[in-house]
Amino acid sequence: MRSPIPKKHARIEIIPLIDIMFFLLASFMMVSLSQTHMKGIPVNLPSANSPPTPPNEKKDYVSIRVTEGNLVYMDNVGVNDSDILPKLFALHEANKDVKVSLSAEMLATHGAVIAVLDKIRLAGITKIGYQIKAAGVTGSAGTVPAPAPGPPPPTKP
Repeated sequence: MRSPIPKKHARIEIIPLIDIMFFLLASFMMVSLSQTHMKGIPVNLPSANSPPTPPNEKKDYVSIRVTEGNLVYMDNVGVNDSDILPKLFALHEANKDVKVSLSAEMLATHGAVIAVLDKIRLAGITKIGYQIKAAGVTGSAGTVPAPAPGPPPPTKP
């Protein structure tokens, strides 16, 4: 026998649930954005009308290059062999922390490069960088092939 009272089935309304979820999402987004503090590193950008650097400013870097024929260039200006040491002394006196970048072309002799390195050290300069290129680069005599790899190491049985 059936009951004369009609049975009502439970119903879940989805639309109000979606409205509440969107409201919560928007609330959390607004709260999280208001709590974010923008942090950054202050940067001094150059302006369009900044004055040029004065020529009497301390120089903190010099590039020395030894070329084929043992010619020496300081900042791409040719220098006599007897003038290298006085110029290095003057640079070191002007700035005790001067840095030197030493490079040599492929056909420059090893002795000439070491002689320039000795003069740099005699001047009292201690911050020296070396520019080194791998084998197989193009030099003044053309392309030098890279050396062939050696034989594999012997395997132990």
